Amino acid sequence: MSMDGGFIYCLAAELRETLRDCRVDKIHQPSREELIIALRSKSGTFKLYMSARVQSPRMHIVRETPENPATPPMFCMLLRKKLTGGKLTAIRQDGLERVLYMDFDCINELGDPVCLTLACEMTGRHSNIVLIADGKIVDAIKRVDFAMSEVRPILSGLAYEPPVPFADRVSPLEHDGATIARKVREQGGGELSKALLNVTQGLSPLVCREIVSLTLRRATKTCEELSEEEWERLAFYLERVRVNLLTGEKRVPYLMRSTDGMPTAFSYMLLTQFGLTAVGSERNSFSELLEDFYSDRDKTERLRAKAHDTLKLLVNATARIERKLQRQREELAASAQREQKRLFADMLMAQVYAVPVGATSVTLVNYYDENGGTITVPLDPALNATQNAQRYYKEYRKAQTAERVLAEQIAAGEQELRYLDSVLDALSRAASLAEIAEVRQELAASGYIRDTSQKRRKPPASVGPMRFVSSDGFVIAVGRNNVQNDQLTLKTAKGRDIWFHVKDIAGSHTVVFTDGQEPPEQTLREAAMLAALHSKAANSAQVPVDYTLVKHVHKPSGAKPGMVIYEHQKTVYVTPDPTLPAKLNKA
Repeated sequence: MSMDGGFIYCLAAELRETLRDCRVDKIHQPSREELIIALRSKSGTFKLYMSARVQSPRMHIVRETPENPATPPMFCMLLRKKLTGGKLTAIRQDGLERVLYMDFDCINELGDPVCLTLACEMTGRHSNIVLIADGKIVDAIKRVDFAMSEVRPILSGLAYEPPVPFADRVSPLEHDGATIARKVREQGGGELSKALLNVTQGLSPLVCREIVSLTLRRATKTCEELSEEEWERLAFYLERVRVNLLTGEKRVPYLMRSTDGMPTAFSYMLLTQFGLTAVGSERNSFSELLEDFYSDRDKTERLRAKAHDTLKLLVNATARIERKLQRQREELAASAQREQKRLFADMLMAQVYAVPVGATSVTLVNYYDENGGTITVPLDPALNATQNAQRYYKEYRKAQTAERVLAEQIAAGEQELRYLDSVLDALSRAASLAEIAEVRQELAASGYIRDTSQKRRKPPASVGPMRFVSSDGFVIAVGRNNVQNDQLTLKTAKGRDIWFHVKDIAGSHTVVFTDGQEPPEQTLREAAMLAALHSKAANSAQVPVDYTLVKHVHKPSGAKPGMVIYEHQKTVYVTPDPTLPAKLNKA
């Protein structure tokens, strides 16, 4: 991983300088493995972000913070009680271990001064954030019991033991480049970068590959194949990394991006190993570097986790309705045979004399057949002819009623499937926790989930529809979910405004506010494209989009949120342009 001991060493030096003499102001815990501590000093306020996520453990200052849950978790409440008002006195690191210790001078419940330590362990799958007092664990963001680890449990009251270091590895802080190169040479053969990784402490595979790339000038060699000159070059570049760490002389917050713009790696030194496959750039600080690297992927991961339960509910509800529809369609197909039952009943009543007692079937003349054919009627031997006929009449009437009821139920089920499809579409496009919360509110109001929490607190404020300004200056509004779609179309928009929606596909309602004017063709195309972009057809080409005046859009009585009917529409075909929202000014 790029977050190695060397990078953390550089980051710690930056944090010490920035957070000097800061006090704890506020503490938030956005998710189960994330923590944000707001710090204030005479020079300003800072938000220190810590993550114990397996994929992205780290600690740095952030500019933008994720949304917080309405109810803070227990660990957050504990930290607020213990650390609020405390003064940050030190940020420590043992050698090049991937753990940073933050010492706080605090006041306990009795008014006595105490020193508390918050350890941010950035150790991959064992990452954690632990509060320590007098060498003992107070609590941790991830508790580890004896069943999970007999080697290093993390539980309240136990003595805190730091992660076990690699005792057989040499640290660039304590050994010069020549010594480390000699250790690599003594360890034996194999690929040079792997040998260097196995010998050193605090150097990631990325940094080891960079040192080897500079040493061998992008060639690939094993340790046995190196010449004396190359061993000397290895010692030189190792010494340069050592000086970089100790003095900060050439520390560079360096971010690599692939040719498609995605961040791929970062370091505290220039990276040349990627050649033309990636582009590097410097950042103003290590905190800014980490925020740029992780922000997009963290936001996506956080939203995915928050939406998981709702998504699972929608998928299960959709599957249940589809199974129910399948059974109803089979029953409807079976009810289509009801005319045969009436024919059996009619022939039995007309030819009662021809039916023997106790027969299991009888062949009768079919009076409805112009050619005078016959028909074989299955019988219940326990019933006489009249009773068998009444049984067939009863089954006929039941099938007749079933056909009418099943047709209504199938139509309602198909309508419900379209509604759930629209909710799934809104959930897939949700870009914030507030939008996910609105989708859950809609499902709760429709009876799909029980949301008792709303009885105890106010619902979150609506984020409102998205608003854009077209190239011609007309305001275009796009609903984020079905409830907003209803509000936008049926209450906010006026009769002469223009309404857009993709044809026969789940998507957002889009409205051009005309203010009584006639919008130009360009505005209509931009609105149609926005409607297509905010639908399930966002990745398709030549998407049909219907549009009509708002006064021609109506909501049927009892219809689900977002479900409307419309008339006098026109259809335009557009290919969605993902860059269009950024080009249009926000209203």
